[in-house]
Amino acid sequence: QVQLVESGGGLVQPGGSLRLSCAASGSIFSIGAMAWFRQARGKQRELVAALTSGGSTNYADSVKGRFTISRDNAKNTVYLQMNSLKLEDTAVYYCNAGNVQTVGVRRDYWGQGTQVTVAS
Repeated sequence: QVQLVESGGGLVQPGGSLRLSCAASGSIFSIGAMAWFRQARGKQRELVAALTSGGSTNYADSVKGRFTISRDNAKNTVYLQMNSLKLEDTAVYYCNAGNVQTVGVRRDYWGQGTQVTVAS
């Protein structure tokens, strides 16, 4: 059984910073790409940032230059450093781990989501 546990969300003022963490636990042999998605109220879930196991990154245009994704492969953990937060960054942020290889199974997993609220 693989679980993704997110932490670090909360309430922050515009211009502030938050750091999200997502730790994958279980009998994991390897993980492919790890990513952060977000879903604002009334909107579809969108990709925020992704990081492959080889180190390639991909960011949504709306967060480029403000957000940084990183990962600690030894800890099966991915981070999202969010700086210069804007009101429009308010959303539930979800962690995704792709191509997670366990005993006999390879599939994607999602975290439960963590709320990020940017408000003055």
